[in-house]
Amino acid sequence: MMVKLTPYITLEGRAKEAIQFYKETLGAEIISIFTYGEMPDMPDTFTDELKSLVAHAKLKVGETELMLSDTPGDSTIENGKRVTICITTNEVEKSKRIYEALRQDGQVNMSFKEEPFSPGFGDVTDKFGVTFQIYTEIEE
Repeated sequence: MMVKLTPYITLEGRAKEAIQFYKETLGAEIISIFTYGEMPDMPDTFTDELKSLVAHAKLKVGETELMLSDTPGDSTIENGKRVTICITTNEVEKSKRIYEALRQDGQVNMSFKEEPFSPGFGDVTDKFGVTFQIYTEIEE
């Protein structure tokens, strides 16, 4: 079983710009990018501009990873949530156990479920105010 922690940066419509910047300055390699337009169940009210925003991106920087996304629409990012910690495992059940443990006396920001970019993903702020994104990545 694998468990790793990865910084996750959330921006307000500038994730693509940040990705390009990190490619140029840090030599980052793009592993994957999903836009909101590529996500199922997105509202029909999303404009083409909103659909082009980054829903989830993963970069490789040296031997580490960095994840990024944009907030959809006119959402603003609360203080303390621009950079969160992504906990990655390679087992959905392990991810779900971590998610359930962290949500005790905390706050669920996004329910744990399958997403196009992960077979098990959720977002929770623990009782100490630290926000974690729980991400399952199964090697193929």
